[in-house]
Amino acid sequence: MHTPRTLIGIAVIAALSGLSLSGCGSSDADTNRSQADNSVANKAAKSPSWISQPVDFVNPLIGSQGVFNHRQAANVAVGASLPFGMFNFGPEHAYTETLLNESEGLKKRVLEEKVRIPVSPGGYNYDATRVKGFSFTRLSGTGCLGASGEVPVLPFLEPIKHSPDTDLMDAYYSVGYSHANESVRPGSYRLTLDNGVGVNLTATERSGIAEFDFPKDADAKLLFRTAYNQLGSEQASTRFNPETGEITGSVTSGNFCGYLGEANRYSYYTLHFVAKLDVPVTSSGGWQDDKMLPGASYSEGGTGYGPKGVPELGKGSGLWLELDTAAQQKVTMRVGISYVSEANARQNLIAEQAHKDFSAVETAANARWNETLAKVKVAANPEADKDRLTTFYTALYHALHHPNLFSDVNGEYTGFDGKVHKLSAGQAAQYANYSLWDVYRSQLQLISLMEPKVASDMAQSMLNQANQYGGVWDRWTHNSGATSVMSGDPSTIAIANFVAFGADDFAVKEAYESLYKAATEPTQFDLGNIGCPVFCRGQRPSLDQWLSINYISDQSNSWEGASETLEQVSADFALSQLASRLGQQGQSDELLKRAGYWKNLYNPKATAELGYIQGRNKDGSWKTDFDPASPHLFVEGSPAQYLWMLPFDGAGMSALLGGDAAMEARLDGHFIKPDGSYVLFRDDAFFADVSNQPSINSPWMYLHTGAAHKTQKVVRETLNTLWLPTPKGIPGQDDLGQMSSWYVFSALGLYPMLPGRAELVLAAPVFEAAEIGKLSIRAPGASNDNLYIDGIVLNGKPSLKSFIPADYVEQSTSLEFKLSDKPNPAFGQAMADRPPSFSLTGN
Repeated sequence: MHTPRTLIGIAVIAALSGLSLSGCGSSDADTNRSQADNSVANKAAKSPSWISQPVDFVNPLIGSQGVFNHRQAANVAVGASLPFGMFNFGPEHAYTETLLNESEGLKKRVLEEKVRIPVSPGGYNYDATRVKGFSFTRLSGTGCLGASGEVPVLPFLEPIKHSPDTDLMDAYYSVGYSHANESVRPGSYRLTLDNGVGVNLTATERSGIAEFDFPKDADAKLLFRTAYNQLGSEQASTRFNPETGEITGSVTSGNFCGYLGEANRYSYYTLHFVAKLDVPVTSSGGWQDDKMLPGASYSEGGTGYGPKGVPELGKGSGLWLELDTAAQQKVTMRVGISYVSEANARQNLIAEQAHKDFSAVETAANARWNETLAKVKVAANPEADKDRLTTFYTALYHALHHPNLFSDVNGEYTGFDGKVHKLSAGQAAQYANYSLWDVYRSQLQLISLMEPKVASDMAQSMLNQANQYGGVWDRWTHNSGATSVMSGDPSTIAIANFVAFGADDFAVKEAYESLYKAATEPTQFDLGNIGCPVFCRGQRPSLDQWLSINYISDQSNSWEGASETLEQVSADFALSQLASRLGQQGQSDELLKRAGYWKNLYNPKATAELGYIQGRNKDGSWKTDFDPASPHLFVEGSPAQYLWMLPFDGAGMSALLGGDAAMEARLDGHFIKPDGSYVLFRDDAFFADVSNQPSINSPWMYLHTGAAHKTQKVVRETLNTLWLPTPKGIPGQDDLGQMSSWYVFSALGLYPMLPGRAELVLAAPVFEAAEIGKLSIRAPGASNDNLYIDGIVLNGKPSLKSFIPADYVEQSTSLEFKLSDKPNPAFGQAMADRPPSFSLTGN
């Protein structure tokens, strides 16, 4: 999820040569292909050089630095965690005036309004130079201002002078650091702060362990800033028990994107924690708001959410502990967390860290990541291909942080009704944190192929949430609450995708019935405007309009009717495919017809020259002041960008645009400027922005015109120019791993384009061999030069199809690419060789 933004920015893509259309039938091309075939035959006999330690190619700092300024980072959470783990242990950075000077508006809010704005939604920002604590939870890649970031703990050496909650920008209660003293790898984080304290962090699923190595004779302290998370808290408490040595507490919070509207300024979860130290505590003290509590062993009070959805300075609570490090400078802190109770947090800690020292936990975390990453195997030269491998496996790493484990070791979790629940029959875990508007597009499909049981539990978790929330499937869930952020009905597409990609070990029929009811029976939320436009509570905003006039108008309970319409047709298409799987053919036909409603918003005379999807009024007239490059007429995109968000009906789009040649020319103009340079990232919104969800399908739409080689070219340009093995190497927010999953699929030469279906469309792989799920991929000669597909061999049979059927989900499948440095227009050109298209008439 991105915060609303202007897409007109600085063009960063260098001029590149145009798409080559020549040489395909020449004798030179035939000679090259003959040589390539011989090369393929020779290399096929060789065993692939599989990467056995993919964890060694992960650089978690990729995506932590802004492309233009610090606020333009991918917002990845840098720290110690496990795949889909509840606990994410890492630094929360503090603002400095240097960072604030990058934005006059931000500087004014912080310095004049005195509000607390996180440096980065992921807690970490590469350009920051100070740490305000090390927190137990983070979300990776989010938009808005942030979320989670619970209980930052700060190792501190200076005197306690005043309440930390009165310290603007944490100027006093933070510590400097340098990247030269930092080491990060999957499962662990190490840093020596400028005050000389060494910090080592690692994690299990529901707990963390830290080593704080204090300088000799230092006045060692730990500050538990319990109320001070990313976007504030309603209530918080911290207690030190001198008899047991435990530090316990809780924080109640919510407020995701609350600064954008009052509807989300509420609390919907409580995190409980239990921490234990292995050195004596000589004294303690606390604070509440601006009041100091010397000698206290208990404090309470939240920061509030402020009148504008951002916590104000001067409110909060916490404790500090004075530590006796005379005999032992290295202090070990073990922490367990739970969203149910303190008792469960303690049980989680005992179960996951019993008799394990820091080294054992760290080694196990690293091994767990290696095992998970290895579920996508690639073959490459570790030295020659180091940059590509680093970009690829870091993207895979970032794609596996969410959704998050939410149930405790005893199977309990807090539901959307605020009650404590037990896992459903057959369910191994409950999960939370679904950025569904983002991740329905490819991230959940990736998890399904890698971890079908985990993905099945994620699907069951969504159903559980909906059942606990009155049957409403929320589009952006955070811990045990609904936020309703973004648009459309992505839950429907997500569930259909889970099933299509083999993650069907959950109550599929029950989920379908719930989703079908939501798609056909308007609720009070659908008919109301609570939270609109950004947080519309309805799962199907203005469903009454959808059922009557067959589009969502400009006068509706939605965030822009035109883009809402495009989201809803994808949801209906996906649900129609699930219905067909379950034998509900009548309902499938009904929903498939509704998937054609997008044509009701196509205006062939939107501009003097071209037709577009255009907003429409309830009376049928067209919305005025239409500008195809306006970033404000659709959700996070322009009409020019949203035109291509119709992955299941490319043939219908081609017909309306005037045929394949016309559609191909429109796509050329979307990606290529008149001077021949490619535009892929934050230029004028007339062009593509493949760093954001509305445009990530666009490169694949050439396949519906028969010009598959142009998809291959644009995808490779995107991989090579927007994704790099550097801190700036992710274009835009990573959105809980969605954008990274796009890279992973695209680098494998695959993409799950059709909502609710598992066919994969094709581009050229970047590695000579890969395996994922039951699919084995071979691409001899894969390189930046050989970026075109001459043909494929699927299960031993040559083919010119630009997609593969869904058989690979259930049965072992071999896919061999024959690659070339020149395009083959015959590949994917015939109608039968194009991806499936479902062109139906609208109203």
